[in-house]
Amino acid sequence: MATVRVLGIDPGLTRCGVGVVDVATDRSAVLVHVGVIRTNADIAIERRLAGIAAGIREVLDRHRPDVVAVERVFAQHNRNTVMGTAQASGIALMLAGERGLPAATHTPTEVKAAVTGYGSADKRQVQTMVARILRLDSLPQPADAADALALALCHAWRGAGHGATAP
Repeated sequence: MATVRVLGIDPGLTRCGVGVVDVATDRSAVLVHVGVIRTNADIAIERRLAGIAAGIREVLDRHRPDVVAVERVFAQHNRNTVMGTAQASGIALMLAGERGLPAATHTPTEVKAAVTGYGSADKRQVQTMVARILRLDSLPQPADAADALALALCHAWRGAGHGATAP
């Protein structure tokens, strides 16, 4: 049975969730890797972005995904949070492009609907469903890690699969 290896990235400056799953054509999925790239809020932005890039490069090198799925930045009330998320998202998309990997973005609502069946699901519901889908013994922690896995699952299941990109 053919599988696609998807790297999901939940971008953030302080915590950038990364998750890699192998998803078969029958929609079954297996956890390959999950983690969080952390940067200290007290260091300069360029060093934080370099740290995020280094962490994503390490995951790309170690797990060799077929495609990258990144959470689409959406308008929040806190402009600084949006800017940091957008910058981390840009790093992730640039690294995919440098490696010739197809990349797509998905909204939080789209991801929640794909994984839980409900676009307004809370963090705990997403964590619970990700754990169930991947047959994990415990909930992926922190929520950024679960969100990254949910992004990867969403991308594989929404028909964007191996070589296509979502808007």
